[in-house]
Amino acid sequence: MNENYLFTSESVTEGHPDKICDLISDSILDSILIQDKNARVACETLVTRGQIVISGEITTSAKINYKEIARNTLEKIGYNRTDLNHNNENYKIDTIIKEQSPHIAQGVNQKKNHDQGAGDQGLMFGYACKETTELMPLPIVLSHCLTKQLSKVRKNGLLNWLKPDGKSQVTVEYNSEKTPIKVKKIVIATQHEDLLTKFNDEFEEHAFIKMSIIEKVILPVLNKYNLKYDDEFIVNGTGRFVEGGPIADVGLTGRKIIVDTYGGYARHGGGAFSGKDPSKVDRSGAYMARYIAKNIVAANIADQCEVQLAYCIGVAKPLSVNINTFNTSSINNHSLTKIIKEVFDLRPGAIVNTLDLKKPIYSRFAAYGHFGREDNCAWEKTDMINKLKEKINIGDLCQ
Repeated sequence: MNENYLFTSESVTEGHPDKICDLISDSILDSILIQDKNARVACETLVTRGQIVISGEITTSAKINYKEIARNTLEKIGYNRTDLNHNNENYKIDTIIKEQSPHIAQGVNQKKNHDQGAGDQGLMFGYACKETTELMPLPIVLSHCLTKQLSKVRKNGLLNWLKPDGKSQVTVEYNSEKTPIKVKKIVIATQHEDLLTKFNDEFEEHAFIKMSIIEKVILPVLNKYNLKYDDEFIVNGTGRFVEGGPIADVGLTGRKIIVDTYGGYARHGGGAFSGKDPSKVDRSGAYMARYIAKNIVAANIADQCEVQLAYCIGVAKPLSVNINTFNTSSINNHSLTKIIKEVFDLRPGAIVNTLDLKKPIYSRFAAYGHFGREDNCAWEKTDMINKLKEKINIGDLCQ
């Protein structure tokens, strides 16, 4: 018997310790690409109480002040010294950088009569569906909207007692036909200043915070999307969230791969994005897979589509290409896969050129997801619809 079911996705703010690291790594990448578009960058960041460690394999002619970039990123997020270390003490920044292995470089660098090979082996997934105007799953779209709203009301002073660290989680109820019906539950965890001087006890403080978050964060997002919802809102489930950010938790680059993509709604190849130049197919391949999937759905070829690409280090052509439309297309997956390989050039060098990936754009996408964005990113364009339709005689399907 077909029954309704629930699906949940989460997001984190730019002040979450792991996202701090993603932002620092991608800010370093952008700074390098401004000076050296052909640089090889694999930058990892660790942040903990009182200390930041920047490490990685970086081969570039660019002159970069890593420590200054880290400090500027923290300031932009909204952290001060007290947020990073107790007693307003200075925090320490260490850098451990070496060049890319020459054995990797020889397979990736372009030479005469030799295509740029993949920067590593791996598999990547891209996905699109018709649940939202962004052609993304609804739970992750709402989760990102909530964390962005948390950041907005903190920075514009509407809720000036908020601190940078925060999370959201959205549970959506679907019917048996996989159509969203309503928002079932919303969870918000948000760091805040100690407000006990303004209230009699922690219970009064929590009641005020919950009311403010519902009124200024949750309801504006739900009303924007005009969704049905249950009044099941959990705000700071432990009661208080004063100690947060790097003081409370260690952060690392690349630990939010599901937040960065589809919120668990589609599969993931396991490779993170941040801190990696576009020769790394973990990043560029995943962007291309999203580009393909989105154009297929936007062309009304399928209601949902998942694309898998797989590569071998030093080899230009993908080892495999797979398309799955989950029985939402009149065209079988095998035929569609053949068409995709004819329409899209899937060699790493071609992907970089098609999506213009050597520009310093990456810190913009380090927080609040890499997909479903509207801020001028090439992998979200739907400019291949006509070419796909030319290859497919789908008649009334495209009406």
